[in-house]
Amino acid sequence: MTPDWTTETFTLLIFAFFLGGIVKGVIGTGLPTIALALLTATIGIREGMAIILLPSILTNLQQGLLGGHLRSVLKRSWTFLLSTFATIWLGAALLASTDVTLLSGLLGGILLVYSAFGLRMKNLPHPGAAEPWMSPLFGAINGLLTGMTGSSVIPGVLYLQSLDIGRHMLVQTMGLLFLTSSTTLAFALQKQQLLTQELIVLSALAFIPAYIGMFIGVRIRNRISDTLFKQFFFIFMFLLGVYIVLRAFC
Repeated sequence: MTPDWTTETFTLLIFAFFLGGIVKGVIGTGLPTIALALLTATIGIREGMAIILLPSILTNLQQGLLGGHLRSVLKRSWTFLLSTFATIWLGAALLASTDVTLLSGLLGGILLVYSAFGLRMKNLPHPGAAEPWMSPLFGAINGLLTGMTGSSVIPGVLYLQSLDIGRHMLVQTMGLLFLTSSTTLAFALQKQQLLTQELIVLSALAFIPAYIGMFIGVRIRNRISDTLFKQFFFIFMFLLGVYIVLRAFC
């Protein structure tokens, strides 16, 4: 069900993607996470998941495909990406039949875990010899949660960080993860009849403030410390996660 798009909700949509774009421009990620969190806290998780699709796909095309390490990234992480692709369909099917309150609470919990790890700067232990079977396992869990909540950060991003593959390969691998997740989720939501024409139009319009925000974020990156900005970002996401959980269950 599509919400009533008043001036207030439309203004919120512009602000959510503008802010998310600034964050992505500064630290290379955060657009779908921050936009989805703000939209879930106001208009609903199913509508928010649909609206973030096009901005997420378009902003990750270059990061995922043109980073200069595509062959190496695919050789290292193809099982992770494939299992993510496969289980997104199952997660989207559960999205259509699961209580929205539970889904919102799950997203809030994911944000709390993600921000807690970010603030403490700790990653999962390196998988070592277990990587061949841990990659598809974590990919499958990540795809399931992506299909249910629209968020691709837990446990996927944390697992990729644990691989110690170097900053540039990590950024490109995350770009491929977000690109794969967003594109697959679009088809999965369409199959579940959760992607209406109105939401597609709003998703296309949302790319404009997201792109403007990214342009500003890149300029900000050269003026402030990345470490300081990340701390503010994770604190904000932690508080937003608390708010979503309380709003869902209280």
